[in-house]
This record gives sequence, C-alpha cells and structure tokens, in this order.
Amino acid sequence: MVNVVRRDWFSAAPRKKTERTYPWWKVMCLSGVDYFSTLGYQPGIAILAAGALAPIATVVLVAVTLLGAVPVYRRVAQHSPHGLGSIALMERLVHGWTGKLLVLVLLGFAMTDFMITITLSSADAAAHILHSTESPLLIPVTLGLILGLAAVFLRGFQEAVGVAVALVVVYLSMSAVVIGVGLWQLAGSTGLVAHWWHGLFAQHSNPWLVLALAIIVFPKLALGLSGFETGVSVMPLIRAADLPGRIRAARRLVLTSAVLMCAYLITSSVVVAMLIPEREFGPGGTADGRALAWLAHHYLGSVFGTAYDWVTVSILWFAGASAMAGLLALLPKYLPRFGMAPEWARRSRPMVGVLTVIAVLITWAFQASVDKQSGAYATGVLVVLFSGAVGVTLLSRGRERLLFGITAVVLGATLAANIVERPDGVRVAAIFIGAVVLSSAISRGWRAFELRDVGVTFDPAAERILAAYTVGPRLALVPAAPGADLAFKEQRIRQVNHLREESLLMLEIRVEDPSAFVDKLTVRGTTRDDLSLLTVSASSVPNAVAVLAVEIRELTGITPDIYFEWAPGNPLKDMLRFLFLGRGQNATVTREILRRHIPDEQERPVIHVS
Repeated sequence: MVNVVRRDWFSAAPRKKTERTYPWWKVMCLSGVDYFSTLGYQPGIAILAAGALAPIATVVLVAVTLLGAVPVYRRVAQHSPHGLGSIALMERLVHGWTGKLLVLVLLGFAMTDFMITITLSSADAAAHILHSTESPLLIPVTLGLILGLAAVFLRGFQEAVGVAVALVVVYLSMSAVVIGVGLWQLAGSTGLVAHWWHGLFAQHSNPWLVLALAIIVFPKLALGLSGFETGVSVMPLIRAADLPGRIRAARRLVLTSAVLMCAYLITSSVVVAMLIPEREFGPGGTADGRALAWLAHHYLGSVFGTAYDWVTVSILWFAGASAMAGLLALLPKYLPRFGMAPEWARRSRPMVGVLTVIAVLITWAFQASVDKQSGAYATGVLVVLFSGAVGVTLLSRGRERLLFGITAVVLGATLAANIVERPDGVRVAAIFIGAVVLSSAISRGWRAFELRDVGVTFDPAAERILAAYTVGPRLALVPAAPGADLAFKEQRIRQVNHLREESLLMLEIRVEDPSAFVDKLTVRGTTRDDLSLLTVSASSVPNAVAVLAVEIRELTGITPDIYFEWAPGNPLKDMLRFLFLGRGQNATVTREILRRHIPDEQERPVIHVS
C-alpha cells in the first residue's frame, strides 16, 4: 500500500516567533494613544459645532458611549478575540461574494478611519507646534511629522507599548492638572458659570429644547467615539492564561478606557466652554485646535504650557503610529485570505510606503485642516461602530438583541446625520472603497492562476483507492461533474483517447464557496457505478485538480495524466464563470496553474482534452 502522508500546510509552515504579550492596562495605553489623544482637538471641535451647548452635547456623547458603544464592543471582544475586530462579525454573518464585497466596503471605511487618524492627528500636532492653524508652515510641518512616522516604521517599530504607556500616563496626568485648574477657576468665580448659564437659556429658554438641540448637534461630536475598534484589534497582545481570560481582560480594557475618556470629555468641555472666549476658537484663533493647551498657557504659565504642548504633540503623533500599526495588522488579516492583495502586501515596508503616499495626498487635499478632516474621520468611525452594532445585534438573542438593536439604530441615525451634514466624509470613504475593490479585483484575477495549496488530507477509503491505482507506472485522472454518469464518461474518455488497459481514476469536485480563495482539501473515497471515485469539496475546480495532481505526484512518485472533455460555451463567459463561480475553462486553467507552478514540462502532469 502506498504511503500516503497527511500533510497540513499550517503545521508544515515555519513557526513564527511567539508575539510578546502585556497586562491589559498596558495594552489599553497602546490603543489609548488613539482614543485619549482626541482630547487635543475634541473640546475645540465641540465648541465650533455646538457653541455654548457643547457641555450638554458632550453629556449626550458620554451617554451613547457608556450605554451603547461600550456594551457593543465588549460583545465584539467576545465574538472576535483574535484581533479581527467588528468586521469579522459581518464576515461571519454574510457569506459568498456578497460577504467578500461587504468586507471590502467596511475595510474601505476602516481605512478612512485609520488614515484620517494619521493625517488629522499630525495636522493637530503641527498646530500645537506652531500655535496656529493659519501658519504657512502648517502643511510642511504636518508632512514632516507624517514622513517621520513613516521613517520609524521603515526602520522597525519596536517597544510601542512602553512608549504608549509613558505617553498616556504623562498626557492624562498633565491634562488632569489643566482641567483641575480650570475647574478651580470656575469654583472661585461663580460669575463665569452664571454667565454661561444665562447665555445658554437666553437663546433657548425651554430646557427640553436645549436637550433636543444637544442631541441634534451630537453627530458633530462623533470623533469622541473613536478608539473602540483599535481597542479590540490589539486583543492578541493581552497577556492571559487562556482565551476566556483574554476576552475578560479585553472587556475590562474597553470599559476602563471609555470611563476614563468620558470623565475627561465632560470636564474638559465644561472648562473650555466657560473659560475660553469664543473668538479664540475661530480660524487663526489661539485656541483653534488646541483648547486645553490654551488653558495650560493661560493659567499655568509658559513653562508648563510649553511642556504640555510637546506632550500633546507627542501623543497626537503617536496616535498616527497606532493607526499605522492598526492598518498594517488589519489589511493582511483579510485581503491575503481572499486572494485580494499582491504578495508584497504581506510585507510591512512596501505597505508603509503606500500608506505614507496616501497620507501625504490627504494632507494636501484638506490643507492640513483638522476641521475639514473631521467629517471624513467621523464617517469612518461611525460606519465601523455601526457595523459592529449590527453584527452584535444579529448574533444576540432575546432582550439583548433589543438593547443592541437600539444602539444600532442610534448609531445609524448618527451616521446618517453626519453624512447629510458633512458629505465629504462619504466622498473620501468612496475613494478608499473604490481603491480597495479595484486593487482586490485585479489581484484576485491575477492570483487566480496560482497553485493554492494549503493542505490535503485523504480519508482511509481514499488512501486505499489511491494505493490500488498507483501500482503501475501511469495514473489516469478523470475529473467528472458532480452526479455525472461515470460509466458513460469512462467509456467516452477511453474511446476518444484510445485508452484500453489504463485504469481511469474518477475525480468528482463539488464547488461550495467560489468566493473563497484558499481551502484545505479533504479527499474522500467511495464507489459509484461500480467505479472507484475520489470526491472533494473546493472553491475552484481547476485549482483543486492541479493541487491533487501535484499532491499525488509527491506522495506516489507517479506524475498523473489528466483527461478533460471540452465543454460547449463561450470562452469569455467560461473564464468569468471560473473567476466568480469556480468552474469554467477547466482544462485551460488547470494547465496554466500547473505551468506556473512546475516550469519543467517533463515533470508537469499532462493535460489531455477531447
């Protein structure tokens, strides 16, 4: 009996070095450089969007965060503990080409989120350096920060967690001092609070109207919801004894970071709204894009203020690093599995170059303006949050489904309002989506002719059949359509190809999900019409035939001959059927796959077509 070896690509591949893990609170700091850094610009954006209503609108934001986003992402952490994020939930729910297209669209929005994080954070860091958003040096300084970020990744991004912990601790501590001093000023001067209060109700005398208006302007504050996707994408870095332990730690991470951020958001919006003159928030104003830094300089002096500026610059710049790391982790987890990325996309340095060029173009397009980029940023953030809420809702049952459904409706309404108010976000996202879909389609078409072998397993019956058919010098392999009359097909193949003594081994391949790019093949042996038959389920008939032919050659030392029949049909339509349905032009495509994999014609399985 032939020695059939069970080969598994995953176990045969070289083992990667075990990734270093950290306590959950340190990982929280890594994701928090993105989340907490929004304090650098969120209070100012809130004032520009809501005016005196900013503190009340921020309370609405906090309510949505704690009652909606936190429960959703605690559940996302449970369903997707390997760092695939909320997109994995939608991939799990929607299958086939529809599911692949949905994932590509969501990846486009996620790229909008992460890429605008890089450019917006760099632009705000430049505003802190220059103390102005109107300086002619704003764009050059922003581009310099982006290029510096790229240089770090090209050199090798190491010890990110340690740097993140130091930055988050120092930044939050100094921000607490600034906010605390601001609250102390308000406590010592009741006139400031009264002035804000009377000014608010002079414009809106009805408290319910004030609340309604705060809810209406809430979508403009959606930047305060950023960071949740980053929080679950870094889950594999959390140190835990087992997977349930990692999930518990990740849920703790999501809740703790949200509670901390909500406390800072509410208190910062209060001191900023009541202590900084409104004129300072306009274009060219000294508080434009740097509200807390303005308070630091005004109440704590130039030394503390300058130190706070540089800490803010550092965390904003490192937020871009967090986003870049997120992209480098996210894209390879999806596109290569779909065959929708070229081989170089697996390597970080070429991808850093591509992403840096994109960031430079975005900076030029938006003139390094934080306000102009906020719409696109909010759109990306909200779409990812909304998809997570929908996925969690569909995966839940009973009362939980109702509660998550309400969150999905709120986030969906917020997204719709943001799109109506700032349609530029959808335009930017559409560019990313178009680029992702186009590049994915080109890559899938090109890589369709690769030999996609990720492991073949033969069951005992298939082993016995293969052993019985490989006792001589030749093996004739005949692919047959599912349910075909095998006796009639064998007779026709023998007659047309003048085969008399050769044993013909029939091979039946069932196409299950043609959108899948790679799949491990399990070959089962059976008999039908008094003939031995190998059956296998795969995503592509030609690739499965090629993989099995190569596998049989490696296992037995016999190079099989493969006998196809011409099928009637338009060649162009058949090629499209192969690309999208996994069958069509089977003989031609199988030969091309084998030709690319085995250049030596003498070693290559021979294709016969009649």
